[in-house]
Amino acid sequence: MYIRKLFAQKRCVFSAEFFPPKQVLNWESLQKTLQEVKAVQPDFVSVTCSAGGSGVGGVSTCQVASYLKNQLGIEPLAHLTCIGTDRAGIEANLDELFTAGIRNLMILRGDRNPNVQQFKDFAHASDLAAFVRGYYGSFGLSSACYPEKHPESPTLIEDVSHLKQKQESGATHLVTQMFFDNFHFYRFMNLIRKEGIDLPVSAGIMPIVRKSQIDRTLALSSASVPRDFQALLDRWQDDADGLYKAGIDYAIGQLRDLIEAGADGVHIYAMNNADVVKRLHAGIRDLL
Repeated sequence: MYIRKLFAQKRCVFSAEFFPPKQVLNWESLQKTLQEVKAVQPDFVSVTCSAGGSGVGGVSTCQVASYLKNQLGIEPLAHLTCIGTDRAGIEANLDELFTAGIRNLMILRGDRNPNVQQFKDFAHASDLAAFVRGYYGSFGLSSACYPEKHPESPTLIEDVSHLKQKQESGATHLVTQMFFDNFHFYRFMNLIRKEGIDLPVSAGIMPIVRKSQIDRTLALSSASVPRDFQALLDRWQDDADGLYKAGIDYAIGQLRDLIEAGADGVHIYAMNNADVVKRLHAGIRDLL
């Protein structure tokens, strides 16, 4: 099923994100994790690009997406990036995904990495979306958005104008970068609706449940940290069990507020942790 159709059928779409293991020996472990996640019946599961973008030496995005689709009966959303791949590589990826029965793609530019060759066939996610729509019109296309603006964009207003290009290029669904203050999401939604962007939006939430996540995750996401969340981190950072519970509780509070305010969907950045998904789902299932 095309993901865009889910939003016409449900009050709030529930989804989660997982990433392929870098080593094949960890593939069985991820399969067991995904089997656990199936118990909460997510509407879809997104699969990030494999390490290096190719899956060489590890498990590919297509392998994970195919397992979800064909073994577990869960609709996958396979990530596809363009900055580290030329047109021939993109076409090969599309052919592989299509053959595996994958019909929903998350179209992304990808992170700039000075250690990885970068191609100029597609400069932006909107360019890739337009190409995919022409090459394989039967794919449903999702795209990323940033409630607090993309790190490379000078202003949120300018970032929203670029988002309009993604809609015009064929995107039919948006997933936000993580955020820890729902105010930013509500402001963002007001801005994009005024801009004429009418796509359904999944609000991305990442529970911080391990000390190792704190600095790295916050730095990579560029998300601001509200005072109450910083106080939580300061209090529990040296208590692993306490941080795990506090991080889950904070995320549940965010999710309940978002759903009660009418969010189209909520998307969990699960870091391949089935227990996190199950605990969060338990905390909001009465609203779903």
